[in-house]
Amino acid sequence: MTTFASNPSEITLALCSDHAGYELKCRVIEYLGSKGYKVRDFGTHSVDSCDYPDFAHPAATAVERGECQAGIAMCGTGNGIAMTLNKHAGVRAALCWAPELAALARGHNNANILVMPARFIDPQVAIATVDAFLESNFEGGRHERRIAKIPVKQ
Repeated sequence: MTTFASNPSEITLALCSDHAGYELKCRVIEYLGSKGYKVRDFGTHSVDSCDYPDFAHPAATAVERGECQAGIAMCGTGNGIAMTLNKHAGVRAALCWAPELAALARGHNNANILVMPARFIDPQVAIATVDAFLESNFEGGRHERRIAKIPVKQ
């Protein structure tokens, strides 16, 4: 299996934020563009107060449907948007504020959406965290069994 970074021009990433994450989202989008990734920006598009579920649900749906191979989301703490994203059965959103956490989220949990706490992460650390997420690979093995147990069986 290859990482998301192996061929950026073939990867479309879903990005979303609320007003608290808007400025960081803009920085991340600019950075991803410089690396050759395609980005679908699900909003918000300003610092005006808004509700993160309005942007998280469409982004999560795009990842679930395979329209986007992965996603990156941010709100003030990262908690609210992560909770919303994780309501989608096909999403494993991981709240990360350091590159090591993002690498482990990919490697052990096969996370497909990186969530960052915009009010609590330095922009340079955020970019390094994005890189770690995109450059890491799911390890499989014993982790596959655990991932299979995440969805609630009805």
